[in-house]
Amino acid sequence: METESGFTIFMLTFVVIGLPVILGIGSSMFKRWLSHREKMGEALNAQTAEKAAQYAAQTERLEQRVRVLERIVTDRGIGVADEIERLRDDRAPLN
Repeated sequence: METESGFTIFMLTFVVIGLPVILGIGSSMFKRWLSHREKMGEALNAQTAEKAAQYAAQTERLEQRVRVLERIVTDRGIGVADEIERLRDDRAPLN
C-alpha cells in the first residue's frame, strides 16, 4: 500500500511539474530547429537562383555565338576564315 502511495505521488509530481518542463524545453528546441531549417532553405533558394542566373547568362552568350556562326556559314559573300579571325579578336572570353 505504501509503495502504491509513493508511486502515485511520484506520477502526480511528474505530471504536474516534470511533464510541463519537458514539453516547454522540447518546444523551445523544436522552434530553434524549425528556424534553422527555414534559414537553410532560404540560403539554398538564394544559391539556386544565383546559379540559374549564371546558367541563363552563359546560355545567352552561347546562343549569340551560334547566331554569329550561322551568319558566317549562310553568308556566301564573306571569306569564312577572315570573319572567324575578326570575331576571335572581338569576342568576350567565356566563363
